[in-house]
Amino acid sequence: MAKKVTPTETERCIESMIAVFQRYAGREITNSPNTLSKTEFLSFMHTELASFSQNQDPGVLDRMMKKLDLNCDGQLDFQEFLNLIGGLAQACHAAFTTQQPSKKI
Repeated sequence: MAKKVTPTETERCIESMIAVFQRYAGREITNSPNTLSKTEFLSFMHTELASFSQNQDPGVLDRMMKKLDLNCDGQLDFQEFLNLIGGLAQACHAAFTTQQPSKKI
C-alpha cells in the first residue's frame, strides 16, 4: 500500500492561492472562468484583502487593476493575479524585516 504524503505548508499555500483565484474568477456570465473582471477583482480585494483596500482611495484599486493587466484585455489572468500577490508579499516582507532587529550569525 502506498504511503499517503501530506502536503507541505508551501504546497497548501499554492493550493489556497489557486482556490481563491477560482472562487472569484468567472463569476460574471460574460467573463472567462480563468480570469478576473474588474468587478471580480474589486470583490476579491474588498473580501480577501479588506484591511488593505478599506483605507484606499477608490481610484487606487482602479489603477492597480490597470497596472496588473499586462496584456490590456480588461481582465486579470492567473499570472497577473500572482503579480499582485507577489507584490503584496514583498511589501509585507519588507515592512516586517525593517521592524525586526537584525539577527547576527
